[in-house]
Amino acid sequence: MAGCCSVLAAFLFEYDTPRIVLIRSRKVGIMNRAVQLLILAYVIGWVFVWEKGYQEMDSVVSSVTTKAKGVAVTKTSRLGFRIWDVADYVIPAQEENSIFIMTNMIVTMNQTQGLCPEIPDKTTVCQSDADCPAGSTGTHSNGVATGRCVPFNGTVKTCEVAAWCPVEDDAHVPKPAFLKAAENFTLLVKNNIWYPKFNFSKRNILPNITATYLKSCIYDAATDPFCPIFRLGKIVENAGHSFQDMAVEGGIMGIQIKWDCNLDRAANLCLPKYSFRRLDTRDLDHNVSPGYNFRFAKYYSDPTGTEHRTLTKAYGIRFDIVVFGKAGKFDIIPTMINIGSGLALLGVTTVLCDVIVLYCMKKKYYYRDKKYKYVEDSEQGSDTERDQ
Repeated sequence: MAGCCSVLAAFLFEYDTPRIVLIRSRKVGIMNRAVQLLILAYVIGWVFVWEKGYQEMDSVVSSVTTKAKGVAVTKTSRLGFRIWDVADYVIPAQEENSIFIMTNMIVTMNQTQGLCPEIPDKTTVCQSDADCPAGSTGTHSNGVATGRCVPFNGTVKTCEVAAWCPVEDDAHVPKPAFLKAAENFTLLVKNNIWYPKFNFSKRNILPNITATYLKSCIYDAATDPFCPIFRLGKIVENAGHSFQDMAVEGGIMGIQIKWDCNLDRAANLCLPKYSFRRLDTRDLDHNVSPGYNFRFAKYYSDPTGTEHRTLTKAYGIRFDIVVFGKAGKFDIIPTMINIGSGLALLGVTTVLCDVIVLYCMKKKYYYRDKKYKYVEDSEQGSDTERDQ
């Protein structure tokens, strides 16, 4: 109890004040200046020069529109001679910050609703009606089972389904890609940005770009880094992949536009930087369900009023445009905050040197003697003398 009271009394009735002691020591002096220099280098080099701690920052607000161009020619036994333009291979016509280019397909023509045999696989091959439960619909089924086992061809029987007939057979993806010429199609990317804090806006079609130049330029990192028109094959190549391999089963490519702007400088120095990467990175050791595909149908009726459709399983490359960046402009508030933080960090030097001098050096007890001095209250001393 007495110990607790003495600790409480010391806490309440004692006061500490800093005492300056000049220590003439090369080791301590060099260490003190070295730590100060490190802190100054951090504050000036990293905080102010590299991170621009004197600026207020803002994140980019962006909008993107795209336009593809290119024509391809195909000639097959099934579709015959055919010209493919933008309206055929861009599906859908408009997307938000992305565009899908169809490069390959499986087409099932002239389907009508009726009864037909399923495509043979381990779940549909049958020997008798008992192998085909009526009304069943599997996850990968093309329709509703009728309960009958019917010939698929001269040697195989499969379960009959009520479906759009004939059912789609997507077991074999065309290789090379059906629209392999898409490698030479071009993509115009129009990007408008805005930094709301500074009311600063710009677009990637720079003021010095003319209509004539825009009709002839193609992006090249070395010779034409600000042309907003990209050749599809070059985009995939710059990401380190083969367009023809990717076109077979499809995939997703990212076109990254980086806007890092120093608004303390001229506005014409705020420029976009383009980079490319494949977003659906493929693992060769685990390549289940690769690529990118979906189905769509076109419906029509014959003169008798029977509804038909052409089903297309479309494989292709989706180009996602990803815009990011920040802008900075001088502001006194972050400048003063970072200067204050730097000055506060300089106090670490004193603490570190005190720890080494008072607890690590050979003469630590001598230095403690010089560092700390205990002084009694003079009034208490006078009271004691009167009592005596």
